[in-house]
Amino acid sequence: MISIIIPTLNGGQLFAEVLQGIGRQQLDEEYELLVYDSASTDNTVATARAFGAKVLSIRREDFDHGSTRTLAAEQARGDILVFMTQDAVPENDTALERLTAPFKDREDIAATYGRQLPALDADVFAAHLRLHNYPAASVVRCRRDRNRYGFKTVFISNSFAAWRRDVLAAHGFFPAKQLFGEDTCALANLLENGYCVAYVSEARVYHSHNYSPVQDFRRYFDIGVFHACHCDMLEKFGSPTGAGKNFIRSEIAYLRQQKKYLRLPESIFRSGVKFIAYQLGKRYKKLPKILPPFLSLHRRWWS
Repeated sequence: MISIIIPTLNGGQLFAEVLQGIGRQQLDEEYELLVYDSASTDNTVATARAFGAKVLSIRREDFDHGSTRTLAAEQARGDILVFMTQDAVPENDTALERLTAPFKDREDIAATYGRQLPALDADVFAAHLRLHNYPAASVVRCRRDRNRYGFKTVFISNSFAAWRRDVLAAHGFFPAKQLFGEDTCALANLLENGYCVAYVSEARVYHSHNYSPVQDFRRYFDIGVFHACHCDMLEKFGSPTGAGKNFIRSEIAYLRQQKKYLRLPESIFRSGVKFIAYQLGKRYKKLPKILPPFLSLHRRWWS
């Protein structure tokens, strides 16, 4: 059985499209749909129930990326746990079937994640981010591959990922009180214990965000904080510095390919913003305590 778990907060019409996409999936296995809602004020809960979901409500201030997903995983009945977000729309009716297929082929694969394509309204920067992080070629990564992939070895996204429930449970599910990156932390733990992760490019959803430079700053500040809090992980799997340089070169090449020459100065500006934000995030402990919440994309976490 497959349990599909989606945390929600005012999902709107896009959430209905996600549920419609799930309803069209061709699956041999039975599945259940669990929605954990953080006190939505729109019709999110009614929409979820209309599609047959079991809805559990929590206070907005109690939401935590790790502990909320762990709570859902503990209550799920499925052997396979599929985590999605309220804005990740399946591209076709075989997305979930393809996402979970590697579990049937190899017992050492404990987690899989699919390809995230730019949404139809994605701007050029959002489109490149998705195409860069989610390439067309599938791959299986294990701990032994860390010298080849570096920090990318533990890359995964719970926006569209599947986990073996028994393996995840045996290793404590997801860590609590994470700014974000509960999926990366859990995956690193599994890889350290001999398991592997499969990136399944054939399993696809539409999912992207059109971030402004200010939002980019806040996002990269949070990434810096996350890396500062998990220095041990960086030591085991490698620094992401080289990946950042490759991303900048890739973005400039993509803008040229798309003939968006007038956006090149903006790309350089955004790269500078991200670098400064990341460095500040890594040094957040040295900042005045009132400052990090104002620099972060997840302000509620700091309280």
